[in-house]
Amino acid sequence: MLGFVNLFKPAGPTSTQVGARVRRMFAESGGTKLPVGHLGTLDPLAAGVLPLAIGKATRLIPLMEDRRKSYAFTLVLGRKTATGDASGETLEEAPVPADAAQLLERAVPHFIGTLEQTPPMYSALHSGGERLYEIARRGETVARAARKIVVYGLTLLGYENGTARIAVACSEGTYVRTLAEDLGTAIGCPAHMGALLRDASGPFVLYESLTLDEIEADPQAALIAPERVIPFPTIVLDGRGAADFRAGRLVPLPSGSAAKHVFVRDSTRTLVGVGEPVGALLAPRKVFV
Repeated sequence: MLGFVNLFKPAGPTSTQVGARVRRMFAESGGTKLPVGHLGTLDPLAAGVLPLAIGKATRLIPLMEDRRKSYAFTLVLGRKTATGDASGETLEEAPVPADAAQLLERAVPHFIGTLEQTPPMYSALHSGGERLYEIARRGETVARAARKIVVYGLTLLGYENGTARIAVACSEGTYVRTLAEDLGTAIGCPAHMGALLRDASGPFVLYESLTLDEIEADPQAALIAPERVIPFPTIVLDGRGAADFRAGRLVPLPSGSAAKHVFVRDSTRTLVGVGEPVGALLAPRKVFV
């Protein structure tokens, strides 16, 4: 049992909690407790696309090159919080400028492109062996190095009564909460992120995502084959070739391939692993069975 699941995470539970529930579903379906890996977690209050790797597909995560994210969120002006979202205690309040919509329109273009962003204290990054949010909950703050992110697109969708609706497409590692605070700073007004919906994560999109109930009804049907997620070509080996590949030996490449990596299946169409063409040979890089 190997593949990916495009899960719709509801607001409320953590990514770890819903991942554990999906693990139990597959264990009950196949009788085996399988590893489950996240392809970028979501905060508890956030909803939307949460891709999961099931079984040995977790070993494919480092090979996934498309890590772009797409979100829709609300920017709430007039209040800054400790966490950067609606769950945190208030740190600062101020009146919302009467021309806030116009100010945001002018500020948005300056947040498109390669930017430097300082991760928030309430994040899962490590510092001195601890998660930053563990340090923040003690009321402490530590220095965090700014990181380069890329905002591919940022669009103001609407504005009403101090709340803006915004769409953003960005690189992996972008903190939308921090982006919301920075937008507020740019127009001279404290701000925090309200609601957050992730509508795409790499090749996983919102309209194809499944709820927990839908996955539980038929876990096997929810599995997405690796070839649908990672654009590697597939090579089929005969019995001897598949056996050698499984044993970690170089095998003749059935046909010339310019691809850096290929999926390898045997004559029964079972996914054997990932190989790397080396001249006229195929070198095993990841072997699954």
